[in-house]
Amino acid sequence: MRRSVRFARLLPLCLIPLQPLLTSPAQASGERQLAAAINDYRAHPARCEGRRAPVLAPLQLKSSLALPVGEGGALREAVRDNGYQAVAVRSIRLAGAEDADAAFDLLEERYCGALLDAQYADIGISRAGREWRVVLAKPLLDSRLNDSRATDKTLLAQVNAARARPRLCGRQRFGAARPLTWNAALGTAAQRHSRDMAEENYFSHQDPDGRMPDDRARAAGFRGRQVGENIAAGQGSAAQAMAGWLASPGHCANLMNPLFTQVGAGYATDSRSDHGVYWTMDFGGR
Repeated sequence: MRRSVRFARLLPLCLIPLQPLLTSPAQASGERQLAAAINDYRAHPARCEGRRAPVLAPLQLKSSLALPVGEGGALREAVRDNGYQAVAVRSIRLAGAEDADAAFDLLEERYCGALLDAQYADIGISRAGREWRVVLAKPLLDSRLNDSRATDKTLLAQVNAARARPRLCGRQRFGAARPLTWNAALGTAAQRHSRDMAEENYFSHQDPDGRMPDDRARAAGFRGRQVGENIAAGQGSAAQAMAGWLASPGHCANLMNPLFTQVGAGYATDSRSDHGVYWTMDFGGR
């Protein structure tokens, strides 16, 4: 019997490598000292721009954000080329600071709002003599994505929670559907496709070899007749990917389709790709 295939893709919501910095031990120590002073300020904030700021978590010092002091060009592309995918990023340049204490005094005086901005989680610091560059960034990826098994469980729980109640997908109304079970073959197909999109830097149901979702599912060992696929790119967590799919009529219809009884999903990341993270959820039915 001919397989039926349903798939939908969620569009993202929204080169010369940099030379490594050659810093002396004293310079590196000064950069760490400045990062420590900034984090102490975030833990014990004084008044800034006329109001008192809340206590904030420390910033993580990242070598991938330590951009050359004199480097120009597009900031987001510069940090991406250095191996960091940012949702938000800001660069601050200081001149005339002979040491970390002087650099911090300038930052507190002129840029306290940036230092106390809760969206930033990471920091990069570079120095050339009396000139400093501080880069603040919010990473694309949720730190919990390091645990792929936990992410798989989260996706399964979220899709079944969505199917547990009636839902309107665009103009199509679906009743509550039975929960899906995890299928290892579909999970393998989904993970392979996510990894391929990340490494080859494309976003499509059709891979560069011309294979479609049912081809990949069959190659991974799935033997059902019904196959569907949702893909997404640029969402930094499983919850964000699922929310985007539920808000899109075609993706939502796949999630709620009562003909599907099994599911597998996977994600992959590559900081040098256009979107940083790629998601695939494959559905199957008998």
